[in-house]
Amino acid sequence: MVETLGPTEVMQYQTLPDLTAGPGEIRVRIRAVGLNFPDILMIAGKYQHKPDLPFAPGMEAAGEVLDVGDGVSGFAPGDRVIIHGKGGMYADEAVVPEAWAVPLPARWSFEEGAAFWSAYSTAYVSLVNRGRLQSGEVLLVHGAAGGVGLAAVELGSALGARVIATVGSDAKAEAVLSKGAEVAIDHRSENFRDRVMEITDGAGADVVYDPVGGEFLFQSLRAIAWGGRLLVIGFAGGTIPDVPANYALLKGCSVIGVRAGEYGRRDPAAGRRNMVHMLDLAADGKLNPHVHSVFPLERAVEALAVISGRQAIGKVVLSP
Repeated sequence: MVETLGPTEVMQYQTLPDLTAGPGEIRVRIRAVGLNFPDILMIAGKYQHKPDLPFAPGMEAAGEVLDVGDGVSGFAPGDRVIIHGKGGMYADEAVVPEAWAVPLPARWSFEEGAAFWSAYSTAYVSLVNRGRLQSGEVLLVHGAAGGVGLAAVELGSALGARVIATVGSDAKAEAVLSKGAEVAIDHRSENFRDRVMEITDGAGADVVYDPVGGEFLFQSLRAIAWGGRLLVIGFAGGTIPDVPANYALLKGCSVIGVRAGEYGRRDPAAGRRNMVHMLDLAADGKLNPHVHSVFPLERAVEALAVISGRQAIGKVVLSP
């Protein structure tokens, strides 16, 4: 629970009364919780969604349905599900609307299920709905070994794009190549703008997926193709840049903001269509969440430090 805003250490491990499913809701025994960088921002009061205090963080989880409220027809006690919400998942139980749950694919563990919704929804809304990525186009993914980055690499490859990934270690390079990247660029030792232009024979990247911000955005505008689409996913690098409008003019490119969660809330039917397509791709073996590590629920602070320290490849998960 977060009772006062600040660093992740402000969280307190507490026991609360059991929850009850109301009409149209399901109560879930959580077996695994997916962690996300926005969790850290929300705890600090720096995220766009600011829940009332006190609150439990956590936007996604997987587990088993314990019971259902009146009017629920799609789930029954014992069903394995993936759930999401604006918070409340750092717990061993959660109650969510039926519409905020999907069946957990049979071949996935709870940990893999908990690593799916946020990362792959972000990648899908970004690449398909906002970026209009086409087969054969060049996709440049920054922060490519993180949760949302690795999902974008895998989804971009599944959609037929040529994927170039920027990473910060040899292990991360190996991970993105295993997920379908054609080239991994180590930004510690290589200028990614020059390498992208070299790889594309001077044409540049058609779509840039940028959850990092800062200098990465500036250099991406220099590496983008004519008519390209630069997708602003977030600012994990810590700096929110001012976009130089002259680059947009010279390259005839678009700078497009992405809020994947808000996309589904404003158009639930479109969000469900996205999820159906993603689960179809998962059933075909084209999407496979990668779990970096699993921590007990009471070690949530330590788990989030793995994310803030940029150590994670894929997703970090809590186990209640």
